[in-house]
Amino acid sequence: MSTIGPTVTTRATTTPATADDRGYDTDVLVVGAGPTGLLLAGDLAASGLRVTLVERRGPAVSNTTRAFAVHARTLEQLDARGLAEPLLATGTCLDQLEMFGRVTFDLSHLRTRFPYVLVTPQYEVERLLEDRARAAGADIRYDTELRGLRQDADSVTADLATTSEGAAGPSDQPQDQPRSRTLRARYLVGTDGVRSAVRRAIGLPFPGGAVIRSLVLADVRLTDTPPAALTLASGGDSFAVVIPFGDGWYRVMGWDRSRQVPDSEPVELDELRGIVRRAFGTDHGMHDARWLSRFHSDERQAPAYRAGRVFLAGDAAHVHSPAGGQGMNTGLQDAANLSWKLAAVLHGEAPDPGALLDSYQAERHPVGTQVLRSSGALIRLAIARTPLQRAARGVSARVLAHVRPVTSYAMGQVTGIGIAYDRDTHRVPDLKLREGRLYELLREGRFVLVAPEGTAPVPPPSTPVAPDRLIRATWSNPARRDTLLVRPDGYTAALR
Repeated sequence: MSTIGPTVTTRATTTPATADDRGYDTDVLVVGAGPTGLLLAGDLAASGLRVTLVERRGPAVSNTTRAFAVHARTLEQLDARGLAEPLLATGTCLDQLEMFGRVTFDLSHLRTRFPYVLVTPQYEVERLLEDRARAAGADIRYDTELRGLRQDADSVTADLATTSEGAAGPSDQPQDQPRSRTLRARYLVGTDGVRSAVRRAIGLPFPGGAVIRSLVLADVRLTDTPPAALTLASGGDSFAVVIPFGDGWYRVMGWDRSRQVPDSEPVELDELRGIVRRAFGTDHGMHDARWLSRFHSDERQAPAYRAGRVFLAGDAAHVHSPAGGQGMNTGLQDAANLSWKLAAVLHGEAPDPGALLDSYQAERHPVGTQVLRSSGALIRLAIARTPLQRAARGVSARVLAHVRPVTSYAMGQVTGIGIAYDRDTHRVPDLKLREGRLYELLREGRFVLVAPEGTAPVPPPSTPVAPDRLIRATWSNPARRDTLLVRPDGYTAALR
């Protein structure tokens, strides 16, 4: 497999946050250095903006992260940043997903450069995104938490506290950060997870509740290789999922109706072995767990993703069951949607800044709602209890397996390639153009106008891009006579 390094395009040199002549310490303050915050910070810094990213955790990398699946649409977004190939080298690609012993999803037929799900630990995603953000000039500060914020018509002022030494993280950033300080930004984005301090500070509720409790999670070795690549099986009052990392380790998740205990209850490997045996009929010779954890999963969504100059993205905006592995992917796509809009507004390229920023809520909130519904339906099928519920699961499995339009729709939603925002705004595949692949051109972070050779169409005045920053491209197929305007996030933009 070839490896292509990440592409970073900057308009101007960025520096750590110091007040400019208008009193702003930074253009955008991002709170939370998970995958969502790191992608957002990298995009904004690459566009030439001053970005500060704060994270209350220390800089140490944890190998106990729960996310493991990177779906096709997310890989396309990473490809548009030069990161897909390096990430593919860290994991294993699976094109077969088996559920309940009845349904097999064949991803190899997806119309994308990435017809599979990549299984790799979340920390590998974070490592690449952090390297890119730092290279672009983002000021990343660990051991720094948000204690409060206030906003006015022109800015957001955040109260920050350094929780330990080394606030600037493992880099050449200054290590003598003050214990407490305020930071004034033009916009603030909360990507700080389910317990979001940003969401609390702006007073947004997070309605919902636990959909499943006492899930057991571990990374283990298996003596016997499971027959399917990624398998979810249900054994009456239990279910289990087995996912190979490709390096001899397996991520195993299990649930037992009879063992509903608090998250703080210790987990022993024998407990997980028993769950897997009841679900699969065998534990595949499970041994040598490198870590074990117990957790619960909520279904929650903020009613709004924007409050004035403050935005929410990722788990700060929505959380749902782990079924389908859509959590990290949805957050990354939130960031890809929001980053170019903020950049266009801050660079003065948006004819209607308010409408453009409002479109983040209009486009991404319904997607979050849909993910809650689909992942919730899947987890409820897995824990079906009554004979009627299990019969319904069997019918649903047969429909998914044998009704092609239903199967295609389900795969499009889970992988993200079937998500459209409206009739005029849908995903664009990786087109072959005279100038190269579309997603290579998108690495510039600009709009791409694709037109027939010999024509010079003009995008509508509402397009939020400066004329000198529009990339013009030509169809490789001379028979195509249509014109296509592609946004920086790989979705179509209206030409009228």
